Amino acid sequence: MPRRSVLFSPGDDASKLRKALESDADVVVYDLEDAVAPDAKAAARDTVRDVLDDVLPADREVCVRVNPVGSGAGADLDVVLAGPSPDSVMLPKTSAAADVRKLRSMLRARGADRPVMALVESAAGVLHAEEIAAVDATDALVFGAEDLAGDIGATRTAGGSEISHARQHVVLAARAAGVAPIDTPYLDFSDTNGLRDETRAAIGLGYDGKLAIHPAQVPVINEAFAPDADEVAWAERVLDARDDAEGGVFVVDGEMVDAPLVKQAERILARAGVDRE
Repeated sequence: MPRRSVLFSPGDDASKLRKALESDADVVVYDLEDAVAPDAKAAARDTVRDVLDDVLPADREVCVRVNPVGSGAGADLDVVLAGPSPDSVMLPKTSAAADVRKLRSMLRARGADRPVMALVESAAGVLHAEEIAAVDATDALVFGAEDLAGDIGATRTAGGSEISHARQHVVLAARAAGVAPIDTPYLDFSDTNGLRDETRAAIGLGYDGKLAIHPAQVPVINEAFAPDADEVAWAERVLDARDDAEGGVFVVDGEMVDAPLVKQAERILARAGVDRE
C-alpha cells in the first residue's frame, strides 16, 4: 500500500482520531508522543485504545506513534496492544538500531510483531540511519527536520539548506535498505502552495511520502505525488519494452533505458496506483 500522505492525529482527542479516518490519508498515525502533554498521556492511551476497538480493521494503514524506548513506549504498548493491534508502530527519537530492536522485542513480547516506522530526528539518528533502516523490523525511515534542527542548533530557513544534507542522507539510507523514505512535515498548514512545492521537492529527492499535521494537507500531498498523464504513459512504455526485451539495455522513445530507469518507471506507476501484476 502507498504511504504518500501520513497524517498525525492527537491521541488525546477521540473526535480527531475518528475524523482522521475520513480523510484520504494513506496512513493515519494516532500520536501518543509530541501531540500529548505529559500529564495527559495515561488518559490518551485509553482514548487511542477505545478508538482502535471501534475502527479496526480500517480501509487504510493505522499506525500508533508511541513514546521513545525507555520513556514510555512500554506503557503505551501495554494499553494499545490490549485489543486489535494497529497495522504499524512509529518510533520517535530513533538514534540507533538498538532502539528498533528493543521496540521489536517489546512488540513480540506482547504478541504483536508489527512493522516499525523509525523516525530519525537527531544528529545521532541521521548518522546511524543506515543501520536503523537495515533492522528487519524497520519498514519505513521517517525524517524529522524540526527536532533535528533543534538538536544541532540550526536555524530553520525557508530554503532548508541547514537540513538538506540530512534530508538526502535519509533517502539514501532507506533506499539502500529497501524501505520507504517518508519526508518531514510542512508546518504551515495554511500555505497550500508552499506545501505543494515542498512535497514536489521531496519527490525529486526520492521520498515516497510526506508527513501531514492537518487533514487539509492530505489532498495537496496526494495530488503532488500523483504523476501526470505523460509520466504514466512513459512508464507504461518503458515497462512494456522491458517485458518484450530479452534483458539488458533497450530503447524507448529513441533513448537507451537501463535498470535505474526501469525502477523509476515502476515507482511512477506505483504512485499512480497502476498494478502491473
